[in-house]
Parts: sequence; structure tokens; C-alpha cells
Amino acid sequence: MGLSPTLLVYALVCVHLGVSQHFFRLRPLPSEHLPVPDLKEDPDPEYDPREQDLAEKPLRKKLGSHFDPNFMAISAPLPVNLTSPDVQWKPPGHMPNDIKKLDLTETPYGKRLKVGKKARRKFLQLLWTYTYCPVVYTWKDLGVRFWPRYIKEGNCSSERSCSFPEGMSCKPVKSISKTFLRWYCQGFLRQKYCTWIQVQYPIISECKCSC
Repeated sequence: MGLSPTLLVYALVCVHLGVSQHFFRLRPLPSEHLPVPDLKEDPDPEYDPREQDLAEKPLRKKLGSHFDPNFMAISAPLPVNLTSPDVQWKPPGHMPNDIKKLDLTETPYGKRLKVGKKARRKFLQLLWTYTYCPVVYTWKDLGVRFWPRYIKEGNCSSERSCSFPEGMSCKPVKSISKTFLRWYCQGFLRQKYCTWIQVQYPIISECKCSC
């Protein structure tokens, strides 16, 4: 799913608690900003799920086929980058057409250069390697009010410019959504009602060198 100017803005959900009104972000919704910023939670532990609410069997049943072990985990995974931005010497897949079709014989002065096939292939490979923007995946703790609690989140590498000359950077161009359970409470103290609801969480799936 491609990103658009309307993707991933947060909805503010108003919950009336007695005479006061508390605002918190219930779920990530479409906006252009990825990865998703941390949600601002009500710190009151009264709004946390209890131990019996975190039983794995009924939660797995409620999430059903949406459970994806490639992008979510119930317990804390090892804190390592799953794709290192330093390993860019061999981009996967096929060379993009906009690089493959570059005319290396044309100069700013109107003269034509002779470029051998081997030299052309090596230069295009070097250019592709330098401008390639991998998705760097890391595990993120969403907190006790999400289940599963851990998500494998994608980021675009920002360690250096990805263009000749410098100036362009790696930015997200595609995202996918994964369904999680979100602990949601309405009401006040003993009068409150809490339950797990399904929410979609967008994750960067492709980055590209752009302005």
C-alpha cells in the first residue's frame, strides 16, 4: 500500500472521566508520518489489562489469522537490527529501470563519451548500491495495552545522503498494515468497561531515495 499525504495521522479519542475530560490516542490512523510515533497513554494503571485479561489462548483466538510471527511477538525478542544499513553492497532483486536506462555517454557540453559495456555495468552497479535504501527493522515495545506487545517496525536509513551529489535521503514509499489487539476502556473507575478491540498498525515496507 503506497503512502499518501493522508496516511497515518492520529485520531484523538475523548473519554469523559467524571467532570474532567481526558484525551489520549487510541490507535494509529492514516498519515504521512512513518514510523508511528509513540502513543500518549493515560498513566493510570487502572486502565491497564489485568493478568486474566492477558491470557494467551483467548487473545490468540480473538486475533485469529491476523497473528503474524514475522512482525509481532508476545515476549521480548533480542534487541538487534534485522537489516543493517551498513550492508548495502549487494542490493536484493533486480536493478531499477531508472538506473538501468541511464545514458552515460551524454555530457553537459553536448559531446558523447565512449563507455564500454563492462565499465557501464560496474558504474551502474555502484550507483545502485549507493542509492539503495533498505528497510531497517527493529523490535518495538508497544506496552501492555497492545497484544501482542512487540512489533517489528521498519525504518528508512538516515545515516547519510543516498544521492550524487548529496541532498537526497531515504524515505518511505510503501507500507503494510498489521492487525493488533488494543485494550480500550470507557467510563470511570468502577463504572468503566474495558475490552480488547482490533486495530491496524502501519509498518514501512519499502524505502526509496528521494528529495
